[in-house]
Amino acid sequence: MSNGFRFQLGTPDQECRYPVRLDGLHIGRIYRWHGAWYAVPAGHSEEIRVAAGSAGKELAAGYLVAMYDLRQITPQDENQDEAATPRELVGPVPLLHPRMPATPRNTEAARKAMAGLAEFLWTPLGGYPGADNPWFLRCDLCGWQGPRYWSHLRGRNGNPPSAFRHPECLDAEKVRAAITVYGK
Repeated sequence: MSNGFRFQLGTPDQECRYPVRLDGLHIGRIYRWHGAWYAVPAGHSEEIRVAAGSAGKELAAGYLVAMYDLRQITPQDENQDEAATPRELVGPVPLLHPRMPATPRNTEAARKAMAGLAEFLWTPLGGYPGADNPWFLRCDLCGWQGPRYWSHLRGRNGNPPSAFRHPECLDAEKVRAAITVYGK
């Protein structure tokens, strides 16, 4: 394997959960929430906190591989793994991610983030998860979809964010031309 691991990570879903495959078999999903990485074995619904930090993604996927090696996971068809299938959104995107408590502080932060996304030409495909959690978004400049972090998108000290949005997006000059906040 080119990444040096026995597993392969698939494309994240709208809840920013990565499918984990081993020899082409779906063995579960992993995701990050408030700095910790969680694993959900295929066919199960329990979320297991595995690791934190930058190595957490590999450790969480490695945990699923170890469980598979111990015959504690029965591979599932990724599309048939109902316990891990994301809930399809119907209607408008909720203000808050289902894991976010509806406190006044979270609600206010979510409103600011939603306004900021509109200003910077992003469309949220799920509720606000907090500034430091992955948020599944669509780039309104090119249509790309994937996880981004609000803390990386909002800019700092009153300045607009970086003109780099994601790989394969428009170049920085075109981004600055398309988004009015860069002209202020």
